[in-house]
Amino acid sequence: MRMTRPDLISLSIALILLVGCALAPLSLFAQDKSPTLKVSHIGYLTYRGGGTDSQDEIYAAFVQGMRDLGYIVGKNLVIERRSAGGRADLLAAMAVELASLKVEAIVAVATQSTAAAQKATNTIPIVMAGVADPVGSGFVRSLARPGGNITGLSSVTSDLSEKHLEALLSMRPGLKRIAVLMDPSNSGHIVVRKSIEAAAAKPIIGVVPIEARTREELPQALAKASRENAGAVFVNGGFFNLHLNQIAELAVKHKLASISAFREFTEAGGLMSYGQNLLDSYRRAATYVDKILKGSKPADLPVEQPTKFELVVNGKTATALGLKVPQELLVRVDKVIE
Repeated sequence: MRMTRPDLISLSIALILLVGCALAPLSLFAQDKSPTLKVSHIGYLTYRGGGTDSQDEIYAAFVQGMRDLGYIVGKNLVIERRSAGGRADLLAAMAVELASLKVEAIVAVATQSTAAAQKATNTIPIVMAGVADPVGSGFVRSLARPGGNITGLSSVTSDLSEKHLEALLSMRPGLKRIAVLMDPSNSGHIVVRKSIEAAAAKPIIGVVPIEARTREELPQALAKASRENAGAVFVNGGFFNLHLNQIAELAVKHKLASISAFREFTEAGGLMSYGQNLLDSYRRAATYVDKILKGSKPADLPVEQPTKFELVVNGKTATALGLKVPQELLVRVDKVIE
């Protein structure tokens, strides 16, 4: 039977509809199988500022740690970053703001940021890093069983006091007095001072606390150390890490052998540093965030303490102070900055 033109048109339309109906379920099936990308939302709070100091490197280390675990900023991770620029009065409001954003976790850099985050929320998980004494500061019940909404990494600065004194005595034998540069509003600094006093009691070395709350107070603080006949100074972290170059220059000016727990101080011109690698610590903070995002509770995650420490000496500063690095110290040094 011969088909007319209208019959051919009708048949073509029928075939098109038939093929379309056959393919439609396959297309819909493919769309249904495509997973929805989960985007994690976290906060990052730091007492110090970004853009001009080591904080950018620390933040980059944390972001890299997250990337290594599969979290990529702009793809499946949003980080609300807040930096107080060394102004403690701004931290409380920033912490409250982060809590109001309903972030899934807050990364708190050092003691003062952790304290602000703790006051802002007791439900949002907080991952601390760079805290000298988490138990003494009231952040956790114990290192093994944090017990609340805070966990993370301790910097154990206070436990290194004997090593700091040993290094100073090697560089400056006969040392009788050591100054401790501290911010009295930082509870971690008070813990470190007490630890140094306990360690100094054995070789009978006098400890001179010198206080500074602002950059403008640093010159008079270091001058006091000189007036008190201190031969060395221990430099705490906190807001002092914003002004490492100035502190290192003042220490040389007043003929003070200087030491800190942070390598960044030696790189800025300080004489020595002995402590953990900060970048590695903040990179590891990402592992805590990852566990929390996957359902773990901070109360069940033990606080991690550093196990690897490095001794760094600035050879130029030693020469400027008229000091020679003894062989007994050289064999222990991880790096000499020339």
